[in-house]
Amino acid sequence: AQAEDAAHSLGAYLRKTDLDPARLAQLDERMSLWMSLSRRYKRAPVELPGLLVSWRQEMTRLDAAADLAAVEGAEKKAGDAYMAEARSLSRARAKAAPQLAKAITLSMQGLGMQGGRFEVALEKAEQPTASGLEEVAFLVAGHAGSTPRPVGKVASGGELSRIALAIAVTTSQLGTAQTLIFDEVDAGVGGAVAETVGRLMKQLGRDRQVLAVTHLPQVAACADHHLVVAKQSVGATVASSVAAVQGEQRVAEVARMLGGERLSGTTLAHAKEMLGEGNLNPRP
Repeated sequence: AQAEDAAHSLGAYLRKTDLDPARLAQLDERMSLWMSLSRRYKRAPVELPGLLVSWRQEMTRLDAAADLAAVEGAEKKAGDAYMAEARSLSRARAKAAPQLAKAITLSMQGLGMQGGRFEVALEKAEQPTASGLEEVAFLVAGHAGSTPRPVGKVASGGELSRIALAIAVTTSQLGTAQTLIFDEVDAGVGGAVAETVGRLMKQLGRDRQVLAVTHLPQVAACADHHLVVAKQSVGATVASSVAAVQGEQRVAEVARMLGGERLSGTTLAHAKEMLGEGNLNPRP
């Protein structure tokens, strides 16, 4: 009986309700759109309002980031900071360049490059770079009267090694390299110059590892350790070997460099003198 009364009441209400077909169509369209958005963005219909709010917040953030005036201001601030540091670097370079050139030129005189000179050229860069406002070039004149040119274009292999040695000695307190390698640094020199080369490399070796390939006994005698490199024919090929020598073997190798394969008492005594009694047992 109660169900019949309820159905009767609802029927009466529906008969009295004025349903607008256009309004129903509009609501149906909105519901369809709502469900379509739910499927497209893989969110439940109830989550869509929150998603819209988060998107609006993100748009606000992006609009702020895209503010041209703010971006230009940040660019100018960064540019001003760069120029301040770059100008400071340029002043330091201008001050240090002649001092470095003078010191390296002085070192070159004792390395068989008498009359030669070293220059540091600072040329304004076309565009500011991460390295500053100028390009740095090393120029060298191998002998008196010659015009300094880029070091890689005028120096021979041996000269390059000696220039590198002069640079390394001059800047030894500034560099961080723990190992220095010199190949044929003594090429084309001998006598007192070779002794100077050996002493300079020994000086460098006080606080870092120095490896040198040499054919001169004056240079080899300054080393703490010796490795002998030999070539041997094996059939149709040539094989190289490296062996460490110590004690009297070191004396024999230096003597061989002095007088050839036939060792004599004189060359052995000379080699021992060059090495020095204290160098027979190398530092660990």
